[in-house]
Amino acid sequence: MDFKRLFRHLTTGPWTLRRRFPPAVLAAIEATVRAAESRHPGEIRFAVETALAPQALWRGLQPRHCAELAFARLGVWDTEHNNGVLIYLLLADHDVEIVADRGVGRGRVPAAEWEACCRIMEEHFRAGRFQAGAVAGVEAVAAVLARYPPVHPVDAGNELPDRPAIL
Repeated sequence: MDFKRLFRHLTTGPWTLRRRFPPAVLAAIEATVRAAESRHPGEIRFAVETALAPQALWRGLQPRHCAELAFARLGVWDTEHNNGVLIYLLLADHDVEIVADRGVGRGRVPAAEWEACCRIMEEHFRAGRFQAGAVAGVEAVAAVLARYPPVHPVDAGNELPDRPAIL
């Protein structure tokens, strides 16, 4: 067990989330997602998880697996054309993960593209710019979706909520 990680998760609570993502920041993210989705047929979902339970840490649960679980739990996989993309932030680990459904780029999107989107956000977050980081991340994902459009270019409408999910 990584005791530093355990300590970070135990000391990162709801107050941290409210301080970094107050209602105005959540509204800005929502507006950015809505505007970004008007430029391509993909669906973007932004989710923030404050910290993991000690049991999850004991089992060695990593941010990538948490993102995949959130992808399923939030139904990002359940769009008509499998064109959903989840931007997942685990606050306690200072980690951003992106999970894209099979209809997004059909594996044509190099992993480095998604990783670059994550690094943009993480750089802003390290500097305490959470709104700027989230907005920049959504814009970066939208740019990737514009370069690698989903397999089905027909927009099925707004299938996922634009409002960020708080897990």
